Formats: sequence, structure tokens, C-alpha cells
Amino acid sequence: MKLIIASNNKGKIREYKDIFEPLGFRVFSQSEENIRLEVEETGSTFEQNAILKARAIYELAHCCVVSDDSGLEVEALGGEPGLYSARYKGLETEHERRLAVLKGLEGSDNRRARFVTCICFIDETGEEHLFTGVWNGEIALREEGTNGFGYDPIFISEDGNGKTTASLPLSFKETYSHRAKAVRRLISWLQSRKDC
Repeated sequence: MKLIIASNNKGKIREYKDIFEPLGFRVFSQSEENIRLEVEETGSTFEQNAILKARAIYELAHCCVVSDDSGLEVEALGGEPGLYSARYKGLETEHERRLAVLKGLEGSDNRRARFVTCICFIDETGEEHLFTGVWNGEIALREEGTNGFGYDPIFISEDGNGKTTASLPLSFKETYSHRAKAVRRLISWLQSRKDC
């Protein structure tokens, strides 16, 4: 079955291909399908943004689509960067956004944080299905590691043995992350649907 990933993020596309291809999906990024679209994330929740992106691709391609909206929520920053994780404070690079989080936490003992993902899967009939995953942890004192993308070099997950996600193999993130948890819920749903 054909599946399009509603994203232009190379790291996210690689993760999704690693997850869905073993399940028998023929997985394509939207650019591989010549869909040149950058959907404006105008929703006020991760769920709304995930639906907006998936729906825009489905209307063009009329096949299965998966999209997600994800973000890092830092407790001491009032939940920021949150919905604005990919464009935090209008900064251009991932490195600059990570530094902004670290600077925001200077002098704070509370470094608790969590990643949240909401996946929207639109099936071949156009019906939307939502799956959420949460990954708890804390923010490191400095950037560390080169694996992963986004905030991985400053996020120490509850199951990361004190190491940043970017310091661990990519397979660790694919097993434990917020996205992995949401994907497991999606996979479980897909498998239950086959049993019908």
C-alpha cells in the first residue's frame, strides 16, 4: 500500500521510512511525489496541525498519508517552545533554537521537559485517525552528540541513562521516542483493522 509522509524534514522522513517499510508500505516523501507544499501550521494544538498537513496532501494524492506535529515542552519555560518548536523565537537554525532553550533555563533548577507527538493517519478512504505519544525527560546543561535532529542534542530522556538522545544510536530514539510511542499505537490500530 502506498503511503506519503507529509513532511519535508529529512530526519523525520528517514525515521518514518525505517518504521513503515518493514510493514509492507511503499513509503514516499511528499517531494518524491513532486508535491511542493509547505502547509502553514495555523492550528492551536499538535492535533490540529497534524490534521492540517495530512489533509492537504490527501486532497492532492488520494492515498494513505501520515503526518505529525511534534514539539518540545519545557516546564520552566511555561511549555515553550511547544507548538513553535520548529520556528522557536523566529530563529533560523536548529542550533540557535537549542541555544535559546539553554539560555532560557540559565539559573533554573527545574529542567523537566517532554516531547509530544500527534500523528494523523489518513486512510485510503480519507478518514482521519489520531495517535499521541509523550516522552518525558529533562534538558541537558549543554549540547552533546550528533545523532538525531532538532532538540535531540539537549534532551535527556527518562530512559536515556543520563545521555542526550543525540549521544545514543538512532535505534534508541526509534524505540523509545514520543514518535515511536505514537507510531506503535498507529501500528496496533493498523493490525487490528487487518483482523476485522
